[in-house]
Amino acid sequence: MKLRHFLRFKDFSRAEHEYVFARTKWIKAKFKKYQRYWPLEDRTLAMIFEKPSTRTRMSFEAGMHQLGGSAIFLSTRDSQLGRGEPVEDAAQVISRMCDVVMIRTFEQEIIERFAAQSRVPVINGLTNEYHPCQVLADIYTFVEQRGSIRGKTVAWIGDSNNVCNTWLQAAEVLDFNVHVSTPPGYQVEPERAGLYGTDHYEEFRDPMQAAKGAHLVTTDVWTSMGFESENEARKRDFEDWQVDAEMMRAAKKDALFMHCLPAHRGEEVAAEVIDGKHAVVWEEAENRLHTQKALLEFLLLGKVKKQ
Repeated sequence: MKLRHFLRFKDFSRAEHEYVFARTKWIKAKFKKYQRYWPLEDRTLAMIFEKPSTRTRMSFEAGMHQLGGSAIFLSTRDSQLGRGEPVEDAAQVISRMCDVVMIRTFEQEIIERFAAQSRVPVINGLTNEYHPCQVLADIYTFVEQRGSIRGKTVAWIGDSNNVCNTWLQAAEVLDFNVHVSTPPGYQVEPERAGLYGTDHYEEFRDPMQAAKGAHLVTTDVWTSMGFESENEARKRDFEDWQVDAEMMRAAKKDALFMHCLPAHRGEEVAAEVIDGKHAVVWEEAENRLHTQKALLEFLLLGKVKKQ
């Protein structure tokens, strides 16, 4: 099959995303029944980490094992990438020794350069600009809980970071709406977000207005990796952007709450929300495992016949 990468959410069409969601449902059901499914037996995933991780490493490593393959962990601290080897050279070598590569790094340019020289599929495990695997799991979780997301409204409260950018791309691909509310100075940068237009999102100064009538309210930490020096200033700037019970009451009665984790209770989200009836954060976290298994299957095998 033609070599495909998953570097941004919009790298797949709506039909392709819907296929991955359907495969996720089937693969997850097999997992829950303790039924072995090894379509990637003898395949190897190389995982390159420049940024630390809990959920990304666990979900990819466990997922590849559950599909019958194996995963190799590489940190830039203990590989030649951390000693100045050009990204292009590393891509030429690593992609000749494995079947698929997942990279968690800083600038999107790094993963784009690697993919340009790779002989195998490359997956974005997170960059400063995008986090497509996270939003893939988030949307599957919404579909699992509430049905199609098409035409629905998602409220993003907080920093316009890589997860926010990916939600905005997803809205264009899957035809839903995103209400974004950020403090002044932290607004969406359309070019950085990779947007085609503004038809699927609207910005609000008041986070309560952004949450009003939303089917899903979601947020992330106020200080992402790489911005630690701004932590105290961000705490002051974002103090009115906490998702609390009052904000959830502004959303639809059956609205869901999501957070990509790790969460800071008392900062971006109140404990009563993340531990309350609206939250599906643990299901969301688990679905990283299942959506990424479907993603690996699709990138390596293409569309498979239903089994």
